Amino acid sequence: GLTIYEARGDYQMVSDTAEPLGTGALQLAFEQLKQKLQAEGLFDPKHKKALPTLPSRIGLVTSPTGAAVQDMLNVLNRRFSNRHIFILPTSVQGDKAAPEIVSALQNAEEWNQTHPERAIEVLIVGRGGGSLEDLWPFNEEIVARAIFQCSIPIISAVGHEIDVTISDFVADLRAPTPSAAAELVVPRKEDLLNLIDHQQIRLLTIFKKHLTQLRLHLGHLSNRLVDPK
Repeated sequence: GLTIYEARGDYQMVSDTAEPLGTGALQLAFEQLKQKLQAEGLFDPKHKKALPTLPSRIGLVTSPTGAAVQDMLNVLNRRFSNRHIFILPTSVQGDKAAPEIVSALQNAEEWNQTHPERAIEVLIVGRGGGSLEDLWPFNEEIVARAIFQCSIPIISAVGHEIDVTISDFVADLRAPTPSAAAELVVPRKEDLLNLIDHQQIRLLTIFKKHLTQLRLHLGHLSNRLVDPK
């Protein structure tokens, strides 16, 4: 509060708390949680799970109404159109978001346990850009621990390229944007078809070369045969 020392006419400002210049309470909380989880080993590369090469079933943990989900669906359908996409709807900002994200991850685990023949093979967890406050659910400890404990490989895709969250450090892979995450999950079908064509041509060429060598060798052996008469 602001007060006046009447004897000298001086102004006085009394503060209950003080923070370093340019660093808010959220940023301090971010750094403290980051150091805590890092010390526990949650960011260790040895815990990172590999992504499947060409997953048939992909889960999206995000808002069902945001632009991010549409961006991811567009990219996935454009790159490989016959994938099965599960949308696990959650809030992505506000007080309800963190527990809803945790619940969505638990629902994915339960689905895989009860439907092993249709198990989700990879999850993208994230949202589009926003302020530090908007992205804060992805800096919550309960979300970080749920990502770490999830048996399904997870790509964290929160905000824009410059945004970094605790979820990014804990996840098996970090993508700079939700669209980039979708690109990391599946290759372009055209690229795979071109690769297959190239390998078929290479295999046929090698086979023809080997067959020619066998024929030459057979001819050489035939010429060495003595007439049995």
